[in-house]
Amino acid sequence: MKIVADGNIPFVKECFTTMGEVKVVPGRQIKPEVLADADCLLVRSVTKVNEKLLAGSKVRFVATATIGFEHINTEYLVKNKIGFASAPGSNANSVAEYIVAALLSVGKKRKIKLEGKSIGIVGVGNVGSRVAKKCAALGMKVLLNDPPLQRQTGDAKYLPIEKLYNCDFITFHTPLTFEGIDKTFHLADEKLFKSLKSGCVFINTSRGGVMDTNALKAVMKGGRFRAVILDVWENEPNIDTELLRMVDIGTPHIAGYSYDGKIAGMIMIYEAACKFFKVMPQRTIADFLPAPLVPEIRIENTGSDGQEILHETVQQIYPINQDDFNTREILVVEQQLRGKFFDDLRKNYPVRREFQNTNVMIADSGQRIADRLEGIGFQVKRQK
Repeated sequence: MKIVADGNIPFVKECFTTMGEVKVVPGRQIKPEVLADADCLLVRSVTKVNEKLLAGSKVRFVATATIGFEHINTEYLVKNKIGFASAPGSNANSVAEYIVAALLSVGKKRKIKLEGKSIGIVGVGNVGSRVAKKCAALGMKVLLNDPPLQRQTGDAKYLPIEKLYNCDFITFHTPLTFEGIDKTFHLADEKLFKSLKSGCVFINTSRGGVMDTNALKAVMKGGRFRAVILDVWENEPNIDTELLRMVDIGTPHIAGYSYDGKIAGMIMIYEAACKFFKVMPQRTIADFLPAPLVPEIRIENTGSDGQEILHETVQQIYPINQDDFNTREILVVEQQLRGKFFDDLRKNYPVRREFQNTNVMIADSGQRIADRLEGIGFQVKRQK
């Protein structure tokens, strides 16, 4: 069996060689000629999988190591009896932790006390539901918007988006869709931006096309937002550098790039491929996850500001401002090389482990802080 895989999927060769011969290719270089004799194709979000790519190939199975699959023409796959798998939920916790790190960072920068502030979450699937839990653990008031879920469940907790306009924060976690009653392309448009509460903090970690870049820049120039946090951009990898200069935190589509999440996604598509080709899996996630970089953190002074303690603790695991700093280096790169620079930031992204891998040692007197640390994902051990 011959397998073509995006080289940005960690350990893909080491794992999938149990099934056959693996050819690793950069995602944007996966072309029809590369797939001429391939049986299996493994991608991430930068590869558009459609008739143009697959026509004439003998590919029988396609998998994407991502939770979304807007880049896959699934109708074409079904029509041509090509198997398909994605990795739903694999990096959801990673994105939720990114949101926590971003909230705490902007809170410190803009002197915003998160406790008691409201946050509107647009899209409450695998990612949004985890964001909701972590924000609640931070003491925030959480409002939810998800029209498909509201119709499916009839649950009154899913509010019309208009009910989120007065929130202190609003964050988007939707797929990118271009038609239908739940179309999300440019969902965050001029009308929405101008409807939001003045001084709101706008966050997008879903897809760049969910927001209208020109409309966002216009309202930012008018001073409407207190802060803007973006991990996704229209026209990636050729992002709008004027917008990058304007945001408080700008990162290169890496919110879901925790090491744990990437390995989980790889294992999910490996197991799916094994099932499709009727091969017994020989690898598990334990084969690829190393020991945590920061196994333990001790908190001695629980009497100081709780939000500051949370910020300092999270910084030891994920210093999000380093990602922001690295992304802004694109501004000093020649224009024709900026797309490659953006892609290289993703390809060479450093190991970021999730909070769950770290034990936090804290005195019994810090019960409230301990509860919040547990709520955002840390393993907490209380000491007398």
